[in-house]
Amino acid sequence: MECLDFGCVRMSSAQPLAARLDQIYETLSGIVHTFKPDRMAVETIFHSRSVRSALVMGHVRGVVLLVGAKTGLEIFEYTPLEIKLSVVGSGAASKKQVQFMVSRLLSVQGKLPLDAADALAAAICHLNKCGRENRAPALRT
Repeated sequence: MECLDFGCVRMSSAQPLAARLDQIYETLSGIVHTFKPDRMAVETIFHSRSVRSALVMGHVRGVVLLVGAKTGLEIFEYTPLEIKLSVVGSGAASKKQVQFMVSRLLSVQGKLPLDAADALAAAICHLNKCGRENRAPALRT
């Protein structure tokens, strides 16, 4: 596996939600245009302590799925448990443990943000689930 790129979309919470969702859509669409992947791995909805946070994350996830659908990507969804088991070997792994294993598996140099580690972990999970015969030549993020 090889990590071609990673990052996080950062924006101000002072911006209206619609503007932030548009920024996510445009950024992710640009990434798909640049790297031309044929599939997308995403985490399924998870439970949140805050109803507001869960709703906002649902909107964000919807935008991510929309980008995948609009660009013709095959979309694969995995639960947080599946992702953690696949990458760390424990469904109870912490975000820091996932971050550590993703950094090791992909030989990431420097600091890997937790959110980027989560996204890369979903991609690694997919590669582990689909088997070597269906692997793309490089990990697309």
